[in-house]
Amino acid sequence: MNSFLKMTLAVSAATLLGLGAAPAEAGRLGVFTSDANGFDTHTFYYDDGQEVTLIDTQFVPALTQAMVEQVRKETRSAITRVIVTHPNPDKFNGLAYLHTLGVESISSRAVAQAMPGVHEYKKYFFVKIAKMFSDETYPKFENVQSTFTGETRIRLKSGETLSLIELKNPGVTSTQVVVRIDRTGDLLVGDLVHHKAHAWLEGAIVKGKPHADLLKWAAAVDELPALAKGKPAAKVYGGRGEFVGVAQAVQAQRTYLVKADALVDEYLASLGERKQELDSPSASAAHHEALAKRFAEAFPDYALPYMIKYSVYGLIDTKLSDSPR
Repeated sequence: MNSFLKMTLAVSAATLLGLGAAPAEAGRLGVFTSDANGFDTHTFYYDDGQEVTLIDTQFVPALTQAMVEQVRKETRSAITRVIVTHPNPDKFNGLAYLHTLGVESISSRAVAQAMPGVHEYKKYFFVKIAKMFSDETYPKFENVQSTFTGETRIRLKSGETLSLIELKNPGVTSTQVVVRIDRTGDLLVGDLVHHKAHAWLEGAIVKGKPHADLLKWAAAVDELPALAKGKPAAKVYGGRGEFVGVAQAVQAQRTYLVKADALVDEYLASLGERKQELDSPSASAAHHEALAKRFAEAFPDYALPYMIKYSVYGLIDTKLSDSPR
């Protein structure tokens, strides 16, 4: 565990997107990015000139603390709230630390309801299977303090507004919140979009088991253009990867998801009777590695191929449970 926390943070060089190294001004968006030990996760922060709103936390308190320190160096405003976009641990494991700082937290009711089950599933894996933590050192769970259903709007101290929108379709997990900066139409979407980076294909954790549905994920991505409110310069800011215009982000992510689904189908078909090997942890690891290589070949300009190796099991398990072997 000690080695896990001795990490070198791969933070963005400029932090304030498009602003070089200058201090944050009103209405500016910044980003903190962990290294692979934190799953290369972006945490965004929006400074309206009077307060800072965080979008998602980090996987462990040490990374959340490092993120807060960076925000404090590069903004003049106090951090007042954090929004959780979906129930994955790298989005909510930092809540307990942020709550001690007096930062208020909010997400949809559906996200809040899903978080305890995801926490238990992930804690079991990282403590009992991966043995990267003990029961005592795994991040303490705290849920968000307030929830909404459907859509809500937050009025910032400057008078600017942020809209929180619950998508109709599940995305990377069981439910998804999108944060819109109403002034610009920019969309902060968590792991719903990974532009030029491989996606986390584990799926939702439902009753203690992963369930991945890439078609519904694609449908969730298709909801994004309407949310940009006709702002032609609006961008999508995903949980990993690059930040691009809404139309480009939607098209690329949709193409990726369709191809990912086909790659796994083709691989499973090629196994034939050998599909039973997927029940063995030692044998299945080799298959996951093989699939990661196929994904890397199919998307040679995409970063983070390790995401496939460690998450594709969820999509495989879903497909096998939906059809006889």
